Amino acid sequence: MVRANLDKQTSQVSAMFDQVADGYDRTRARLWWGRMDAWGREMAAAAGAGPGKRVLDVAAGTGTSTAALAATGARAVASDLSLGMLGVAGRRHPGMPRIAADALALPFARGGFDAVTISFGLRNIADPTAALREMLAVTRPGGRLVVCEFSIPPQRLNGALFTAYLRHVIPLIARRVSTNPEAYQYLAESIQAWHTPPRLGEQLTAAGWTRVAWRPLSGGVVHLHVGTAPAAE
Repeated sequence: MVRANLDKQTSQVSAMFDQVADGYDRTRARLWWGRMDAWGREMAAAAGAGPGKRVLDVAAGTGTSTAALAATGARAVASDLSLGMLGVAGRRHPGMPRIAADALALPFARGGFDAVTISFGLRNIADPTAALREMLAVTRPGGRLVVCEFSIPPQRLNGALFTAYLRHVIPLIARRVSTNPEAYQYLAESIQAWHTPPRLGEQLTAAGWTRVAWRPLSGGVVHLHVGTAPAAE
């Protein structure tokens, strides 16, 4: 059984997601109360996705977030390092453009996308700031980045309740429904170790994104961060 450590070694993370790919959507729906589709629609709206827009979805996994982008009429491309996850995406979303790609070395034309999104994947990357810079490189001037990511709610009670859910309920559900419960132990630990929303906002700015802002979803267990690619000089 593979469980990626919090050092985020690329090969370990990819192998972990390959192993859980077939049951990933089923398990995730139970862990997050069926909220993934709603979060995906919020992400697509924040990205300004729509007809004529070209959007890259990084760490797209099984394509749920990419499908939310495509539903707006945008030309959405799914990229992920896990071939197992992309295989599931292809079966569930026939015709969806899929590219196996490392977020630290995206194989796309510079400035080729109107928007780049990443949902619940940035904390799994070994060097998030470098990945944010790479996403900036493939976004046109004035284009948009949206990061949809889990967070510990800043309110004391909500934060305590969500932390307890991560530590005790997620492992219990994972043992019942997943073929690799240890992968979901990593999930819980990685969320607890992740940045606060203001700290992630600083990271976007440090990577070169401008007009950085964020807002909570579902009581703060998820935050949407947005940034804009600076205008060409």
